[in-house]
Amino acid sequence: MTDVAPESSPRSVSAWAPLSVATFRWLWLALLASNVGTWMQTVGAQWLLVDAPGADALVSLVQTASMLPIVLLALPSGALADTFDRRRMLLAVQIGQFAVAVLLGVLTAVDHMPPALLLTLTFVLGAGQALTLPAWQSVIPELVPRAQLPSASALGAISQNVARAVGPAIAGLVIAWVDVAAVFLLNALSFVVFAAVLLWWRRPPDDDLGPPERFAAAVRAGGRYVRHSVITRRILLRALLFLLPGSAVWALLPLVASRRLGLGPGGYGLLLAALGVGAVVGAALVPRVRARYSPTRLMVFAAVLFGAVTIVVGLVRVELVVALVLLPAGVAWVTVLSNVNASLQLFLPNWVRARGLGAYQIVFAGGQGVGALVWGVLAQATNLPVSLLAAGVLMFAGAATVVWWPLPDIAGLDRSPTSYWLEPHLDVEPEPYGGPVLVVLRYQVAPENEVAFRAAMDRVRRSRRRSGAVRWGLFREGEHIGTFVEVYQVPSWDEHRRQHEHRLTGADQEIEAAARALAAGPPEVAHLLPAD
Repeated sequence: MTDVAPESSPRSVSAWAPLSVATFRWLWLALLASNVGTWMQTVGAQWLLVDAPGADALVSLVQTASMLPIVLLALPSGALADTFDRRRMLLAVQIGQFAVAVLLGVLTAVDHMPPALLLTLTFVLGAGQALTLPAWQSVIPELVPRAQLPSASALGAISQNVARAVGPAIAGLVIAWVDVAAVFLLNALSFVVFAAVLLWWRRPPDDDLGPPERFAAAVRAGGRYVRHSVITRRILLRALLFLLPGSAVWALLPLVASRRLGLGPGGYGLLLAALGVGAVVGAALVPRVRARYSPTRLMVFAAVLFGAVTIVVGLVRVELVVALVLLPAGVAWVTVLSNVNASLQLFLPNWVRARGLGAYQIVFAGGQGVGALVWGVLAQATNLPVSLLAAGVLMFAGAATVVWWPLPDIAGLDRSPTSYWLEPHLDVEPEPYGGPVLVVLRYQVAPENEVAFRAAMDRVRRSRRRSGAVRWGLFREGEHIGTFVEVYQVPSWDEHRRQHEHRLTGADQEIEAAARALAAGPPEVAHLLPAD
């Protein structure tokens, strides 16, 4: 068995089923309030810069400043969320974001908000988002049944896109009636709402992972897992190929609204509302279409649809037409992101879930942040239609790559944690954080099974590297025909203990069983510890 699963169609589950779980419902509503505040802040910051010199690049840099911290901090944030209590971590982050948002509002109210300071504080708020997202997404599988995870992911997309619709609309009204400072202060209030629900929630202690990992070791382990998981890398690649060109609409829509359509902040909010309405409709449809079509087909359809809308937004100067085509764009956006997010949540084992989702946040934020900067600079060097046309063409090209890189469906993989290795009996007491440690396994393989055994051991190699090995090799003894020796190195005895206790899944067990079935009995195992 490989790390790539065959495609299959999951049973349809109602898009709203997870909301029947009270804890998930209240946390989801609190996160929705926080997301609304975040988008209000984004629109307020962008509108504050629309008339500044070099506005094309500065407006796009607001999104870059929001997304860059996620690129830099999402993996360390995932390590923290996998290591410490996720509820307490989320609560501390909300308090910090509240303080920054208040500072942003007060300085804007006293007219002391130059572009550099605005982008700096936006970056700090983005850092708060970087710490929030992996922790929140890794909590979701604790709150809802596994069968409801795709629907929970779709609800997460609904939250983001309803926020994109409602937040800018509210921001437009507040800017028109009061000023931008009021928008920033309302964002501060949204963090208070999320913190209040977190105080109400009593999360049970997570005892299945043992003592916390050391932070640096946890970050490295998360990076190794992503590097050596074929499915994780493929899911992240498909997300990136959609997000890079898809970011053009989000980054340049304020300029399309103000320059090409002659709209004010209220009109811009209505355009984003059209995207949000489309996203809500799309989220309601996702469970049904997931039951009928493969993830790859859904990705292709959504990418082609979003690419076509991107081109129309760049070429058409009629407000009603632009608003109408943004409706299916919202459907396409939520279809892609809910599929990607659900696939990762279903696939990633609990011990590394937040770190894997942190890697997704890096791709999500990096794709949008880099894309926003590229499309903004291109628009400034040429014009808005050229930039949006280029993004649409790139989206079509990315959709065509499914011929070589389809999105895997992980429904056939056993992701349940299992502990099937025999407990080692050592005469020497290992130092928990001492290392490196070499694990040596000797197999006796009949000549007729050697080719199949080597192929099966290549899949074992990936399993070892995902669960903690930093080096791996397969050798054969020159003195004894048919004797194969597997050697792999882990950084410390603590890392190897974690392999034994909770890092392996049912899929890993199947991979190892397939290789051992080709050998004459179980292997001899030895653990080599540092001599000093």
